[in-house]
Amino acid sequence: MTSSQRAAAIRRSATGPRRVPMTSSPRAAEPAVMAEVKVKPEVPDPVDIESRIIELCHQFPHGITDQVIQNDMPHMEAQQRAMAINRLLSMGQLDLLRSSSGLLYRIKESQNASKMKGSDNQEKLVYQIIEDAGNKGIWSRDIRYKSNLPLTEINKILKNLESKKLIKAVKSVAASKKKVYMLYNLQPDRSVTGGAWYSDQDFESEFVEVLNQQCFKFLQSKAEAARESKQNPMIQRNSSFASSHEVWKYICELGISKVELSMEDIETILNTLIYDGKVEMTIIAAKEGTVGSVDGQMKLYRAVSPLIQPTGLVRTPCGLCPVFDDCHEGGEISPSNCIYMTEWLEF
Repeated sequence: MTSSQRAAAIRRSATGPRRVPMTSSPRAAEPAVMAEVKVKPEVPDPVDIESRIIELCHQFPHGITDQVIQNDMPHMEAQQRAMAINRLLSMGQLDLLRSSSGLLYRIKESQNASKMKGSDNQEKLVYQIIEDAGNKGIWSRDIRYKSNLPLTEINKILKNLESKKLIKAVKSVAASKKKVYMLYNLQPDRSVTGGAWYSDQDFESEFVEVLNQQCFKFLQSKAEAARESKQNPMIQRNSSFASSHEVWKYICELGISKVELSMEDIETILNTLIYDGKVEMTIIAAKEGTVGSVDGQMKLYRAVSPLIQPTGLVRTPCGLCPVFDDCHEGGEISPSNCIYMTEWLEF
């Protein structure tokens, strides 16, 4: 090929294929037909699609919508996208959640993935709703509202999850005839069980009264010992205080409780004594690591005896009532069954 021939070939490759005029000859028409043939796009590998969806879920830990996947892979058909998502759900690698914007897909932890392996999407959705409720649990009515599933289907799923020991039903003291559902390994919140003051949903009033008396007795003995020390009044006053940890230790050593009491439980009893006007509390700064201190503070309590009885109006129980906002006629707490109100009226 000469230099002029090479130059002509380069010009043809730069300007595209040379057009052949249409003629009646079949041989001349053949190149025009071949120019209209389209190349079929390559079908993406399903494994690559699934890997990309997992990467998107890691980028957005709170979950991704179908629109996010579609924006990231616009050339992927809806059927291929649905097949990849369903496969990841069936393998337990994704969580299916429902939000105000629609369905969300979130990466599932390996522990939960092994638990829910082989479960269908509806069962996974109910499990996720119960898991999000934490140790306060959730009623079946709220599960129905969040999952938008029929009640018969929800009851069936709940029984199946209970049989697998993935969830458990706990009776709530707030509503004796209703049960809340939570994960099997969780310890129910005090708001559900009522803590140490409830047994089989019944309030242990006698047990609370005994604790009330013993805590007050301990603080009284502390105050008497301070008075008998014959020191100056300020030292006597300071030595009459006891921390909630000291009161808790005293109650534990008595062995009057069949259940394990915490410092928070004892402080609840001490608060009732404060409301009765028998005890006062003060808060002092404490060094970090001091027994009984919380966040650098320590609560101290001491028994008090008023010099004179206050007037009737000052002793109105509603002014110091800790459940004032929950008190109304016809409710669990009401003026008609309030013992403090009865005592005040009798005064």
